[in-house]
Amino acid sequence: MTSSEQAGPEILVRLYEVIESRKGGDPRRSRTARLFDGGLGKIAQKLGEEATETVVAALSESDQRLVSEAADLLYHLLVLLAAREVRPEAVYAELAARGRA
Repeated sequence: MTSSEQAGPEILVRLYEVIESRKGGDPRRSRTARLFDGGLGKIAQKLGEEATETVVAALSESDQRLVSEAADLLYHLLVLLAAREVRPEAVYAELAARGRA
């Protein structure tokens, strides 16, 4: 399997599972546990910051910087979903429904 195949869409489900496993973890040892410890407001704030950074990268920075910021944005979105106990599959189903409209 090539590295691009290993990094397909299924990585989001695997990452979500890792994120969920960090709930209740030691905030001193895990960035994700630290986000959960800060609460939903802090997670949402961080997602907003990452969205802004992604927009800035899209408008004025390199493709690699955009890729990096997009990865940060997806990670923080998954943390927010996990905090609300919403599985990524629910988002995929919504996207699929929109694709049929």
